[in-house]
Amino acid sequence: MSDDPPRKPEREGGASPAGASRSPRSSETGPEFERPIRDLEGQLAELQELAGSTRLDISSEIAALRARLEAAIETTYSELSPWERVSVARHPERPVASDYVHHILDDFIELHGDRAFGDDQAILTGLARIDDERFMLIGHRKGRTTKERLACNFGCAHPEGYRKALHKMRQAEKLGLPIVTFINTPGAFPGIGAEERGQALAIAENILAMFGLRVPILVIVIGEGGSGGALGIGIGDRVLMMEYAYYSVISPEGCAAILWKDGERTPDAAASLRLTSADLLRLELVDGVIPEPRGGAHRNRESAMASVRGTILTELAALRRLPVEELLRLRREKFRHAGAIEGRFPACP
Repeated sequence: MSDDPPRKPEREGGASPAGASRSPRSSETGPEFERPIRDLEGQLAELQELAGSTRLDISSEIAALRARLEAAIETTYSELSPWERVSVARHPERPVASDYVHHILDDFIELHGDRAFGDDQAILTGLARIDDERFMLIGHRKGRTTKERLACNFGCAHPEGYRKALHKMRQAEKLGLPIVTFINTPGAFPGIGAEERGQALAIAENILAMFGLRVPILVIVIGEGGSGGALGIGIGDRVLMMEYAYYSVISPEGCAAILWKDGERTPDAAASLRLTSADLLRLELVDGVIPEPRGGAHRNRESAMASVRGTILTELAALRRLPVEELLRLRREKFRHAGAIEGRFPACP
């Protein structure tokens, strides 16, 4: 890669979650359960503006309001339900793949196309560098404006997106570069055209191929981790989640529609799916959780992204020390035993 300034894609963001009327709704400013916090933040901003534009000494009022705000954030985020955590993972201001590219990478050259059909904008791929660590970055891309979201299909990749990802991963293997993937999708696109072009086959081929890639693979769920759309770039030596991300076999809305045919049961579905980072760490389906700032990554984006940057450097350094054959053996063994529950779902030999 060159030493020229990195070429960055446009910043992006996630789609607002759908849900039932009694579920925590998201607006352009965030989920409904955060409204009291947003009100306090607005009041604090007004007081600070007043203090800056006049000679009034209102420092004590500002300090008291800031303390109330910190207490409200602490209380609210210590009592989140699984469905509320899903809405945090979908927060419109939460850092997404292009934000990480812009803020934590020292160099990035985007690579395009699957060499067969087209360039799916829902999958971002490119050569990346942090300090002296070079790797191939693969991630789901969404979009912030309506135009961007439509261009990226709201992060729901087509088969050409997964084939693009696989092509770039094989390039990384040839170059001896580790692979880092950022998962943030509600699921792969289920449309007729995608199915006609082999959506299920593309995802299955990616899963199979990733087990055999002879370079370290680090997977990080930065927001939504939905179904096969996530698994298409989700096989790795280390699978990590951001604290308020979710990872699930299906979205809560889809689960409620299938099991109860009732959108009002979406929060119940979220609780039953055990999709939070704490649940998945306890079940040993992920290897670690990356802590987020108090109140979620959207409240202190720079700090959250700095944590991911440090994690990438630490994890890749550890994985590089493993011999290739040992790396492959541990990767296969890890997923062979995923989800084993004694007496109910025994591990395969």
